[in-house]
This record gives sequence, C-alpha cells and structure tokens, in this order.
Amino acid sequence: MKLTNEQVAAVVTEASKKMSDPNYSAVMVGGFVEGQTPVAQFISAHTDDLGGAESIVNVIFHCALVATAFERNRGHVRELTYDDLDNASRGEPLYHLKERQPALHDFILANVEHPESQKLIALIALAIDGAE
Repeated sequence: MKLTNEQVAAVVTEASKKMSDPNYSAVMVGGFVEGQTPVAQFISAHTDDLGGAESIVNVIFHCALVATAFERNRGHVRELTYDDLDNASRGEPLYHLKERQPALHDFILANVEHPESQKLIALIALAIDGAE
C-alpha cells in the first residue's frame, strides 16, 4: 500500500508543530534508536559519508518520521534486521522509493539537503516498506 501525500503531510505537520518543544526531537530520535537498533547501528556506520554526528541525528529523526507515517497508516512497524537492510540496498534507493512510495520520496527531497542522507533515509524507507 502506497502512502498518500496527505498521510505523509499529516505526520510532517504534526512534527512541525511539536518542534517548539526542545525535547521532541530527542524523544523521536531516542525512540527510533531503541526500537530500531540494527537500523541505528547501520546509520551510525555511515558517519564519515554523512559528515558527522549531527547529520546522523538528522537522518535518524527523518527515519523516525518515515516510520511514524508507516505505523499510522499500516499499523506496527517491526524491528528491521540487517537482512531487511541488505534487501533494500539493491539498486538506487531514491529511484526505487519514487516507484514504491512517491509521497515519501517527495518528502525526503523536500526536507533533506545532503544527497547521502537522502539515499540513506530512502533505503530505510524501502526496508520498512518491504518488511510488512
């Protein structure tokens, strides 16, 4: 099931409103790291590609938003495995995400500037999508 632009926008709008709370981002990132440990480790392994720890936190935050969109519209998102990540890493993630989840593709391109970050978030989105 493809997420709609409206479904993704609802999650983004809610996040935008909650960003005034300085703890919101930390809670989102912490919750994602706790619930998706292999994914967090995988993202952290790309520190050099992404440009440092701040970029890692930014990627994890956006992955948490992606996971929230899937949870709200499909139900529970299970903890991904390294096999899930490996399966999603075949080919160009942004290209495949545009085909499978165009609303998420557009969200990533509109909200994430760094190309390597975009690819990594797209890969995680594909892994979540494939792990139904």
